[in-house]
Amino acid sequence: MKTTFFRNALIASMLALFVAACSDDDGPDGPDNPGPTASCTDGIQNGDETGIDCGGSCSACPEPEGTDLQGSLTEDRTLDPSEIYNLKGTLSVEAGVTLTIPAGTTIVSDSGTDKYIVVQKGGSIDIQGTAASPVVMTSANQTPGDWGGLVIAGNASTTEGVDAIAEVGGIVYGGTNDADDSGSISYLIINYAGAQINAESQYNGLSLYAVGSGTTIENVAILNGTDDGVEFFGGTVSASNFYLENNEDDAVDWTEGWNGTLTNTYVLHTIDGFSTAVEADGINANPSLVNFTAVSTEGGTALQFKKESGATITGLSLTGYETSVEMRDGGPLANVQIDGADADPALTYLADATVDIALFAWVDTDVAVESQDIQGVIDTDMMLDDSIIYRLKGSLSVENGATLTIPAGTLIIADAAAGQATETYIVVKKGSKIDIQGTAEDPVIMTSSGQQPGDWGGLVILGDATTSEGVDAIAEVGGFVYGGTNDADNSGNINYLVINYAGAQINSESQYNGLSLYAVGSGTTISNVAILNGTDDGVEFFGGTVSASNFYLENNEDDAVDWTEGWNGTLTKTYVLHSIDGFSTAIEADGVDAAVAVPTLVDFTAVSSTGGTALQFKKTTGAVFTNINLSGYATNVDMRDAGPVSNISVDGTAMTTVDDDVFNGTAVDPADFSWATGN
Repeated sequence: MKTTFFRNALIASMLALFVAACSDDDGPDGPDNPGPTASCTDGIQNGDETGIDCGGSCSACPEPEGTDLQGSLTEDRTLDPSEIYNLKGTLSVEAGVTLTIPAGTTIVSDSGTDKYIVVQKGGSIDIQGTAASPVVMTSANQTPGDWGGLVIAGNASTTEGVDAIAEVGGIVYGGTNDADDSGSISYLIINYAGAQINAESQYNGLSLYAVGSGTTIENVAILNGTDDGVEFFGGTVSASNFYLENNEDDAVDWTEGWNGTLTNTYVLHTIDGFSTAVEADGINANPSLVNFTAVSTEGGTALQFKKESGATITGLSLTGYETSVEMRDGGPLANVQIDGADADPALTYLADATVDIALFAWVDTDVAVESQDIQGVIDTDMMLDDSIIYRLKGSLSVENGATLTIPAGTLIIADAAAGQATETYIVVKKGSKIDIQGTAEDPVIMTSSGQQPGDWGGLVILGDATTSEGVDAIAEVGGFVYGGTNDADNSGNINYLVINYAGAQINSESQYNGLSLYAVGSGTTISNVAILNGTDDGVEFFGGTVSASNFYLENNEDDAVDWTEGWNGTLTKTYVLHSIDGFSTAIEADGVDAAVAVPTLVDFTAVSSTGGTALQFKKTTGAVFTNINLSGYATNVDMRDAGPVSNISVDGTAMTTVDDDVFNGTAVDPADFSWATGN
């Protein structure tokens, strides 16, 4: 409808122009105005879809250019922002020609590897978007990888030499003029590009081949590509104000000795399987990144440097990545200078965003991820927002009967500031609730900025069920009050939760765990929990009656599962993995006599590649096991205080000696916890 309306309006305006231009009222007849009775060579101007007799004034009847774009552009052309243009094939802007695209112009590409816009060496593009009316290049199908994006070939230097051949389209690029000018780009959105030519070659959103420093590029958004957002193939061009969202390979890529500067870049990753925020390859021409903010809700690698490549980076902020810096081929870290120092892969570079997302409010995107600091007291019901990355800056306490709801996919990052680990935790106090609504596809993740064991205090829940410590006992951490007489107490719901790098140590006798359950009652639901890389226990039950299921516990440096104070719930389907030295046990049981409280464990599998002890029972504690499988431990059972081994029952039979061969049941499949990759 919009295209038809504007086409009819254009025809009407052309008709008026032609009537005025070819009228007797325009002036006396002459060589430039032969009069209405004369005719053009063909009578009617070739290609003139209005069908108007030009009266012989061919210059008054230019050939309409149409809205389909393809072929070679051999004369300067300015598009009409009132039209929607359809990219039907390759549109090539030839040497000496300028393509001008005014603010508000939309170009919609058909699908295919031959659908792209290329500015050839010596050609020029002038994209005149504004914040209010950006130029939009998108695809008809709105599917990543639909088309080839925008390619610019310049005459600046590249390690490939003069007149190199691009990996896409056989495009010629590269020369000796580092000040080469390929035009100007301002306020441009490129969507759904990245068409794949073969296994080794793909188009990017914006491909810059040996583009020179005379070119101006600013305010560019590249979204939903299957390859890189922007890639620099050599050249000296600088650029600024880039927003790169969910490009499935690298957001920013360079090779062939690019040595420009990229200023004010915001990268967002909210889908699985992307490669990196930055990939650098080739020689180290030392380009600069100034104010670079990258955010991931999916882990992954932030900065990857291949061969001897490097960069000088100032104002770096990384959030949510598993790996901050990777020297893929063992290149020297000194080649990557970050805020004045050699890059350090042990650092997370978690800092307040150096680029304000509001700078890109002009970008039409449905994805908006921001970060927000949280700490303090929650005393009324509160729901977090899964589109926000939360930075836990201290203790967060749910009190006064309030419920904290955490939707699927929410990421909470504890600040690992020096000396603050024991002050950084989430606690749900007696009478209050937590509702963690993760899914296998989108678990809730609680991790740390330092990504080191013991960075923070984990999640603590205080209930009103019974404990051998009595009513209103005082916890060993935080001075919290817990315990009562209501064994059916309900502290809420936990489903699909990953807790990483917890276990902060208060003193030699007291530490936080990943998940600490103080007198939590049977009305509480806990299932699908992964606890990874803690310096103390994975989960510890301090009395209470709560049951839980589907637990994955990996490399917690004290005990994977610990209980004391008379816990007597059931733990169903647990997988424990030990692949580091120095851990304590897969299970440690302590506290009251087995005649008083005997918890039950169903489908329990523990695997060690470093020996150690699997099950340790202190005092006269015990447990009932159904289907237990232990593998790789030097000691299966340790009755630490010489309590009776008969307190341990396996598959309905009490053990007689610690050497009984009863731990070879059907193993739990670790693939059932593939969602528990953590962060």
